[in-house]
Formats: sequence, structure tokens, C-alpha cells
Amino acid sequence: MTHHRFGPRRALFAALSICFFASVVQPSLVRGDVKLPGFFTDHMVLQQGKPIRVWGWADPSEKVQVTIGDDQAATQANQDGNWLVELPARSASSDAVEIKVTGNNELQLKDILIGEVWLCSGQSNMEWRVQSSVNAAEEIASADYPQIRHMKVPRVPSPMAVDDVPAPWQVCSPETAGQFTAAGYFMARRLHKELNVPIGLVNSSWGGTRIEPWTPPVGFEGIEELKDISESVIQRTPGTDAFESALQNHVQSTKAWVAKAEQALAKDSFIEPAPVYPSSLTPFTSHGQPTTLYNGMIHPLIQMPIRGAIWYQGEANHREGMPYTAKMRALIDGWRAKWDQGPFPFYFVQIAPYHYGNESGTVLAKFWEAQAAAAAIPNTAMVVTNDIATVNDIHPPNKQDVGKRLADLALRYDYGKTDLVADSPELDSVQTQDGKLRLSFKNTGGALQTSDGKAPNWFEIIGPNSGGFQAATAKIEGDEIVLSSDKVQQPTAMRFGWDKLAEPNLRGATGLPLSAFRAGEVPEFAQTIPGADEYELVYELDLSILGSSIQYDVDHHESISKFDRVAYLVSLEDVGGNVKSVFVSMDAFTDDIAKIGIPTADAKAKFQQSVESMTVYGSDSSVSSGAEIKNGRIEFWPNNYSPSNADKVPGASGTAFDFGDEPGMPVSGYGCMQVHNVDARQTVFAINNWKNGPNADLGIGNHSGEHKDWTFTSNASQYASKKLQVLVRPVK
Repeated sequence: MTHHRFGPRRALFAALSICFFASVVQPSLVRGDVKLPGFFTDHMVLQQGKPIRVWGWADPSEKVQVTIGDDQAATQANQDGNWLVELPARSASSDAVEIKVTGNNELQLKDILIGEVWLCSGQSNMEWRVQSSVNAAEEIASADYPQIRHMKVPRVPSPMAVDDVPAPWQVCSPETAGQFTAAGYFMARRLHKELNVPIGLVNSSWGGTRIEPWTPPVGFEGIEELKDISESVIQRTPGTDAFESALQNHVQSTKAWVAKAEQALAKDSFIEPAPVYPSSLTPFTSHGQPTTLYNGMIHPLIQMPIRGAIWYQGEANHREGMPYTAKMRALIDGWRAKWDQGPFPFYFVQIAPYHYGNESGTVLAKFWEAQAAAAAIPNTAMVVTNDIATVNDIHPPNKQDVGKRLADLALRYDYGKTDLVADSPELDSVQTQDGKLRLSFKNTGGALQTSDGKAPNWFEIIGPNSGGFQAATAKIEGDEIVLSSDKVQQPTAMRFGWDKLAEPNLRGATGLPLSAFRAGEVPEFAQTIPGADEYELVYELDLSILGSSIQYDVDHHESISKFDRVAYLVSLEDVGGNVKSVFVSMDAFTDDIAKIGIPTADAKAKFQQSVESMTVYGSDSSVSSGAEIKNGRIEFWPNNYSPSNADKVPGASGTAFDFGDEPGMPVSGYGCMQVHNVDARQTVFAINNWKNGPNADLGIGNHSGEHKDWTFTSNASQYASKKLQVLVRPVK
């Protein structure tokens, strides 16, 4: 349990922080003035069916009365000048009301509507405006919906939770709608037409932001995967035990240093530098750090009743994979806890396909999987957008369909239209059947279909000896799909849309697309390699124990005499659990089995040559798979080397390290063990500088930097697990 102690004794940081942010946390008041939050303005929309809360600030003990129509409520400001009243809930109405607040002065808000209020948050695709959307001119010209209202929260991060933001409400018209959140506006327009009630949009979004800044501290608490973030937030929060303990330790060490400094001053002697203020106590202040956007842009709103929230974010977190699901839970549970109105609806948009430079296509697919998993959180649902993407633009301008799909979820789950099919189809079950996979789906709304009348695309299946995932033939049978491939005789697993550029043609009967997904048991990589059972293991090496002397974990070289092919299997697993593997085989380039392992100086191995009949199988698209590759090349030596391309290998750089490197002196130098696909201009795998242990160079596929063969990357320690297997095909 986190202990917060705000007694009379305040830590120095807390006092300074409160002074610095006083103008934000406690609005500036002319003495005697009653004041409302900056988003209580003319044209506001209040949530129907919930007690109406009105709050603000006044002089301590000042009496405040709030009137809405025939309803009145009175209270007295507390000793801090805060006050709050609740008035009876009201039904939605197009008839505007006024709010009158009376204290020592009087405030009057006009043109207030009662209707449905939705919070709109996230990064740039939520902040994306109507004026930048498809058919913007026509949409703006027709935006005559005075019962749709919008407010935009200013983009201000804060290290502490603030109570007020200036955010005036605007009435939807051709003059104003262009600046509205597009996803929110198109949702609001459909809801307004279907429900005939006013709609209020609370737009609190900021382009380029991660999910962590939007999350309150309470959201991180209790989620094991986010323990480090939670502890970091608590450590920086004045009033917590962790903060005060760390600050006290710093104060004591600083006092001790001051005493030493005074002695050094008196004796004209040297003294070590003063203790550095602990970075763990430095407050989060930027819009990229945890809790800051919650503090500055969400916390001021939490007393305002809402119907629910919509969320469009993820591009800034997309490399994370499944940990994002935990962060979604932290955000959603955190907001619900702070609003204290139960598990309100939370609908979110899955980010669209986008090229993301040279990044592996499966990175985004795994993120889509994490987003889809978040839909298991109660009272949430996800909009799929892989049918309305612009793969060269991270901001798809078609926000009309995004808004419609968000509205349909709300209509179905919050407004009683239970016959509406609002969810995209989802996989229900997988069965193996006569060398094929049969998939059953739910939420189809009828028979599955394709957008172009062709067979469904972007399906892949895998099984033993299949050479990895293979494109599958997909046949629709009602709400089922049957998958098969001549290259996969015993399929055990499948995946759909598993690439950052995937824009599948499969739809439900309603036209809604399906999200990327995978199912089944994927065989171990080695089991998928055709003909792998013909090879025998010679060496196995845990690459985490590289060094000047290579000691193989398995060494069978003395038991094998003749062989006609050599193969290498390299597997690298990052700290996130993502495994990349490659299997490459070739005609034997030597008959000395002692020279096919790590080419140390002791092994007297040096090969700089082409290899014949090379076959490559990679676990992902970072390596080009294929058989009978004619232009393979190996660079095996213990020497230092240069990129000079002295052998004049066609296509080699001559200035950057790649497949045209040249060994030099000393012999026992940097060291290079590389296999290349020259025609593809690709490093198949590289193990360099093994003498440097955890700072060796390891890689599969091309490195993204200047040196494609991973030279000078010193990255071995970045992998949680790494292994090399050297195999041969014996001649019987």
C-alpha cells in the first residue's frame, strides 16, 4: 500500500512545487469573487441522467447558491475556498437552460444543454481535425448541428494534479467544426441523428504522445508488469513515504557534506563534490513522461459526469507488443477510479497499417494483438481500421468511418440498439481437418465476404517441414474459412494480416473488417525447416558466453568424418521475448570439420569466398528466404578487417562494412563470422568481435545503420538469449 502523509511538516520540494504551481492548482481570485472552472462556459453540455455537479472556488466560508431552472442547491466554501453542489439529474433536451451561481458576486452561464458527454483522448489521430479529413470542404459546409458542442483542453503537462483548465465550449457550425476532433465529431453526428439529443465532446488529446502520460498514478498501482513505472511515480510524489525517505537521506548526506566543506574551508583543503540531488526525486514535467498529461489535461475534468470515453492512440507505443495491454488496463482502470462513476464505456481505435520505415512487419502485428487483447477489459470495445488505412501516411484522413464505428459501439452497448452489429468479426475456434485448418468466427452478422469478390488474402499457415509460414488458400463457407497450402501438409497454426502493410479484403456481412490475429501451435523454428532432419549437430554455443577462448556447449566434431553440406542455425531473443531465427545451409566449403565453427585464430579458419547452393529460412521478413541461392558468400576470419572490397565483389560498398570486407592484421584481431546473400544485398547473420563477450556484434538480416553486417554495433548484451548451432549433412 502506498502511504501518503501530508502533515504540517512538508518536504522542501513539496513546498517549492506547491508555490510554483499555485497559479494553476488554485485559480487566482479577486477577493470575494466566486469562480467556476474554465470549462464551465456558455454553450456547455451536461450529462443527462446523472446528478449535475457544479463546483468552483470562493472565499473560505463564503455562501454559494447554484440555480438551474427550478432547481437550486446551496453550500459554503470550505477553509481552502473549495465548494461543490449537486443538483437533480435531468433528461436530455434541446431546450437550453441557464446556470446561475451566486456568492459575493453572480455568474451566469447561457445556452446550456443537457445531453450525452463523451471524453475524446489520445494522440494525433484523435487530435486530427475535421478540416484535414476526407471531403473536408463538404463536411464543414454541412456542419450545421447547433446541438453538438466541442471543447478543446489546452496541451499543458504538469508534475502535479491541477484543478482547472481554460476550455471554452463551441457550438458546431460551418464556422467552428473544422477545428473539432474529427473522430469525435463524426461519432457525435451519428449519435445526434440516431438519438436526437445534444452531444458534448471533451477533446483532451495531444499528437505524438505515449499512453503513460495520460495515466493517473492509481492506474499503475497493483499491475505487476508496470511496477517499475508505479514505483518511479510514487518516488517522485511529495508526501509519499518513498519520497520523504529519499529526500531525508539526501538532506542528511548534504548536511554531512556541508560540515566537511566548512572544515575544508577552515583548513584550506580539498573536498569531494557535494551530493547530487537524486534523479529519482526529480518531478516528471514533460508531455512524454508518466502521469503528466493526466495531471494537466484529465484531472481537472474528473468531477464532470460523462457517458464514456473514446481513445485513439498507440503509434508512439507500437513497438511494445503485449505490455501495451497492461498499460491500457492501467489507463482505463485509473480513469474509472478517478471519475468514480463505475466502469463507464471505453471505446478505442486500433491503429492503422503504416510502413514504419525498415521496421519488421511483425512488430506492428504484435501491437495490434495487444490492442485487441485490451478489449477483454470489461465495458470496452475496439474499432478496426485496416480497411481505411493510408500506409504511407500515419494519419488516415477517413475519420468518417472511424467516427461511425465508434458511434455504432455506443448505440449497441449504451443506447439500447442491441440488434446493431457493431463489432468486427472475431475468431471463435480453430480445428484441424484433413490437412487443412477450419476457422469459425463470431460477430459476422451473416456470411463472411470479401471487399473485392476475390478469395480472402493475408492468411498464412505453418507446420512441420513447411519452411516457415506459407501463404494459404482461403475458402469462405458461411461464417467459416478453410485454409490450405500445398507447401504445408500438416498445418498446426495460422496467422492473418500479420504484417504492418496488411490491408486484408475479408469482411463480415456488415462490411466491418477483421483485426490481425493468430492461433494454433507454432512448431519450433527448426522443425519447420524442410530437410533439417538430414543434418547432424556438430557444435552448439551459448553466445552469451563468448570470449577470447570459445568453449562449445556441445562438440561432436570428432564423431563425424565426411559431409557434403554445412548449416548454421542462429537464434536471438530480445528482452521483450521476441525471437528471431535463421537457418542457412550451403555446399561444404571445407572438408575440415574443425574449421566450420567460430573462426578463431586457434582454429586456423579463414574463408573469404562464394558458397554454392545456399538455402535460407528466416523466422521473419528481415531475411529473404529461398533455396538454391547462387550468389552466397561467407566472410570467416579472426583478423581485423576493412571495408575496402579488395576482391571487387559486385555491389559491395567499399566504404561501409558489408559483404566486401577485407581481412588484415593482426590475425588475432576483431574477428568476423558472416554469411551473406549477395544478390539480395543482405547479411544473413553476423557474429563479430566475439573476444569482446557481451559487447560482441550479433545480428540477423541487415543492420539498419551504415554498416549492414553489424560491425561495431557492440549489441550482444541487448539479447536475453542467443544461440548458435553448427550442423553438417553427413555422407553416408
